[in-house]
Amino acid sequence: MKLAAALALLCLPPLWAELKSGPPLPHKLVAGWAKLPKGWNFGECSGVAVDRNDNVWVFNRGPHPVIQFDKDGNFLQSWGEGTVVSSHGIRVDPEGNVWGVDVEGHRVLKYSPEGRVLMVIGRSPGTNDSKDSFNRPTGIIFTPSLDFFYVSDGYVNSRVVKFNRDGEYVLQWGHKGTGDGEFNLVHDVALDSRGRVYVADRSNSRVQIFDPDGRYLGKWTDVGQPWGLAYYDRENAIYMCDGLNNRIVKLNLDGEILGVLSSWGRVSGKLDFAHNIAIDSNGAIYVAEIKNWRVQKWAK
Repeated sequence: MKLAAALALLCLPPLWAELKSGPPLPHKLVAGWAKLPKGWNFGECSGVAVDRNDNVWVFNRGPHPVIQFDKDGNFLQSWGEGTVVSSHGIRVDPEGNVWGVDVEGHRVLKYSPEGRVLMVIGRSPGTNDSKDSFNRPTGIIFTPSLDFFYVSDGYVNSRVVKFNRDGEYVLQWGHKGTGDGEFNLVHDVALDSRGRVYVADRSNSRVQIFDPDGRYLGKWTDVGQPWGLAYYDRENAIYMCDGLNNRIVKLNLDGEILGVLSSWGRVSGKLDFAHNIAIDSNGAIYVAEIKNWRVQKWAK
């Protein structure tokens, strides 16, 4: 029995790997950044995205699902009421359209910047081999040309699905497990300048890396628990929400930690369930929090 127990410990996922850290990031908190209209509140903030004009889009579980701000936190518009069951990830594509991932509605919605629904992918919960259904999807990312996009699907199906620009299924990879190329709660997805796909394998506490066709390239197992990922091309770096340890981690593309930011707490500048992250053109960091019902900004 002792030998069996020892072997079982050796097979545990990399949650047990020693957590690495790094120097503090130089960013400073922009206190009170988001200026909501009088009487408004966020709900649980699940997603945040930045568009080509550095406007910031917040996806939340309050009465106003999609809210747009300028970079200084001034309110611009809101919409999306009645279209989403429960918000999760959000991204703005290179053409300015806004894509929201509805985790409980099992679908991905493409909106115009004014909030008109342009495309819906998904319907009732689907299985791992479904080409047109998800089961609790989480995130989305696009190629710069917008020829393809990838959806992280998600809590149940544990896969990444690739579509063309018209929303047609191309391919997929992954299923439940702890081995290379397997996932246990696919929570977000990002692309670097070479088209490599970074997958937040949340419950396995690792980031896995693939080529554009899903061929396994490597993994990072000691950087924390990835909940949100954002690639910043000016620094050729990945920024990650480590939701388990409530910190932001900056990594180079070899998985080495270049800097860390924040820790658990409820006051401004701290984090509780750091869920999603975005970086603007000047390198400012925006983080959406579930438990603190807010988006915070840190600027250089």
